[in-house]
Amino acid sequence: MIDPEVTRLSRLVAILTLLQTKRVVTATELAHRFSVSTRTIYRDIRTLESAGIPVVTLEGKGYAMLDGYRLPPVMFTRDEAIALLTAEKLAAQRTDATTAQLTGAAMDKLRAALRHTDRDHLETIAPHIQVLEPASQPANTNAYQQLVTAVTIRCVVNINYLAAETGLPTARDIEPIGIYLSQHWHVVAYCRLRQAFRDFRLDRIQNLKLTEETFTARPETLQQYRAEEAKRRSREKVVIRFQPAAVIPPLAQHMLDTRHHYGWTHEKPLPDGSIEMLFLIGSLPYLATWLLPFTNAVTIVEPEELKIQLQKLAQKAYNHFS
Repeated sequence: MIDPEVTRLSRLVAILTLLQTKRVVTATELAHRFSVSTRTIYRDIRTLESAGIPVVTLEGKGYAMLDGYRLPPVMFTRDEAIALLTAEKLAAQRTDATTAQLTGAAMDKLRAALRHTDRDHLETIAPHIQVLEPASQPANTNAYQQLVTAVTIRCVVNINYLAAETGLPTARDIEPIGIYLSQHWHVVAYCRLRQAFRDFRLDRIQNLKLTEETFTARPETLQQYRAEEAKRRSREKVVIRFQPAAVIPPLAQHMLDTRHHYGWTHEKPLPDGSIEMLFLIGSLPYLATWLLPFTNAVTIVEPEELKIQLQKLAQKAYNHFS
């Protein structure tokens, strides 16, 4: 059974941390975060005040720490240290060299604050956590960090971008509003060439330069852009039948491992050993490119247009290599 006093002590320490990291926190926000009542939060705040912590109550807004007051660093738990170790490994492989270096420096400071036993435990567990290198990397080794800077200070960025359809580079001036990671890192930005918001993959950016020109903050957000894109794209129903026995096992396993990235929703086994899969996809050419290596094991149930897309890809490959 968990000692309620220990739970309360942990909550008080966590509240202190939040007060140092945010300008204002509300009782409702704290109650929701720690799954307690607002009355409990009021008691916790009074306890902190009684202990000499200068918590300021802002009427109608919430609580804040007295400006200029700082507490000694809070010791990390072992689980928190392992979580940050995972973040360090993610940064090393999934961002860029500059961000990886900064994350490593931050982790060195964390290790210095740990007890010797926890430091030893971190060294023991580190080899057992791996983040594999992505298949493609940005041509500019500091693209991620530069774009984060551009989003922060709202500066226009010059890029040479390889279009997915043609593979040809185009020079563009963009106003970046956010970055996200899916299979690859993307930056969403207003493209002055196209006079609209566009989604750019970082590994397709050949050259990148931050300019001295700044742009006015736009009302659009990264979240709004992605929500609007999801509404804009019609999700077409695709049904295929896949016969795993018709291809070598590694190729069959690869299809099963990657189907989630292409609009797969569910599947059912059929008596003949094949698997009927349902996809909801926004781009048939995109799905056709993925299906092409499995064509001798795939039957297209619907739509007919997907067969045409596969025929075009197969003909293009035949013309190139014949």
